[in-house]
Amino acid sequence: MVKTYVVDTNVLLQAPYALESFEDNRVILPMVVLEELDRFKKAEREIGANARRVIRFLERLRQRGSLLDGVSLENGGMLRVEKNFVDVKLPEDLPEDSADNRILKVCLGLSQTDGGQIILVTKDLLLRIKAQILNLCAEDFTTDQVLAHEEQYSGRCELYVPEEAFEGFRTAGIPVEKAYTVDEQGDIRTAELTENQFVIIKADQSVNKTQLGRVENGWIRELEYRKCSPYGVSPRNAGQYFLQEALMQPAPKAPLVIVKGQAGTSKTFYSLAVGLEKLLNNPTGEYRRILVCRPNSQFDDNIGFLPGSEQDKISPLMRPIRDNLEQLIDSNEEKRYENEVELQGKIDEIYGRGLIQAEALNFIRGRSIVNTYLIIDEAQNTTPDQIKGSITRAGKNTKLILLGDPNQIDRPFLDERTNGLSYASEHMKGCPLCWQVTMSAKECERSALAMEAIKRL
Repeated sequence: MVKTYVVDTNVLLQAPYALESFEDNRVILPMVVLEELDRFKKAEREIGANARRVIRFLERLRQRGSLLDGVSLENGGMLRVEKNFVDVKLPEDLPEDSADNRILKVCLGLSQTDGGQIILVTKDLLLRIKAQILNLCAEDFTTDQVLAHEEQYSGRCELYVPEEAFEGFRTAGIPVEKAYTVDEQGDIRTAELTENQFVIIKADQSVNKTQLGRVENGWIRELEYRKCSPYGVSPRNAGQYFLQEALMQPAPKAPLVIVKGQAGTSKTFYSLAVGLEKLLNNPTGEYRRILVCRPNSQFDDNIGFLPGSEQDKISPLMRPIRDNLEQLIDSNEEKRYENEVELQGKIDEIYGRGLIQAEALNFIRGRSIVNTYLIIDEAQNTTPDQIKGSITRAGKNTKLILLGDPNQIDRPFLDERTNGLSYASEHMKGCPLCWQVTMSAKECERSALAMEAIKRL
């Protein structure tokens, strides 16, 4: 049965391709949505670019026919602009001049006249609640949604192998067909492994023996960089061994690294340590700089009109990067802060030499970034469209590292299933150029208090 979808503005501003995602059903745009698109079209940020993209799409449809009567879409559906139902009555406590409530009036009017299934599509939780109060069907836009967080690809697993295969692991590796898992009922199952997946290997006859490896071309291989200590930092748990392996690999082999994990699991710290190792301790010529960006440092906003340079304006948002550098530059924990001026001078020197640069992420658009160790921190605050735009900026010999915690999202209309980090993780799964690892909560290394907070709060 053909359904009728009424689309809210916030869906289009986050996913400008949404109008083509409803298959052979009817798509209705209330007139107020056009008014809101007009209001956002001049914005200089991501939201403005998306509004203009939707408007151009509507213009192409307009040239083919009347949007008020309806224009067919390539997928077999039909799109129509709805300007009627201004006289539909709402409950007295819902003001009629509200844009959200004007959309509700359209939904009510369609349900009274057209019949059939009318579905409001919005990313606004409160609007979905108001729709339910009015006995209207309302849904989130699910095209970009990936699996729930606990079901998402983690880039790691635990396997059992025969004792003889375990003993020969370091010299010959282990064919993936020899590895298996054991489910909760104790049944043995063949392991389903993904290219570049990290594994904790246990011998089936003596499970206290463990090795760490990675899947490559049908074999489980030993980690190449397990004995490294980038910039004096040594891995303390399996997750950090996996993280180090992915970060230390050269850009041509591992140009994209996706790291998910809770606060305190050393995602940013370890990423900076490897970058500094490559640039300072053992210069390999791979990279000419470290570039650090954060999506909440103006990926989707302009940088304002207050006095100061771009660096002055984004400096407060990059403070976590300096916090990590303080620990890396002076590894002596007992004497690290005895001379604050000297410590800050060392960090300023690194910035001054251009070895580390911090930029507003909105300036990445349209660029091709080469020979760069590029870290995008807090990537869970990007949309799928934004993360695609970031990944496609990576040029020759650039290594892109996406870091974040899908459970710590600060941006409206995003959640653990629709954020750019989770989207990239699920869609890049199995790509030979992408290495992934999810840090577990028990691998928190920040402090005993941080570990307790993760457990209890």
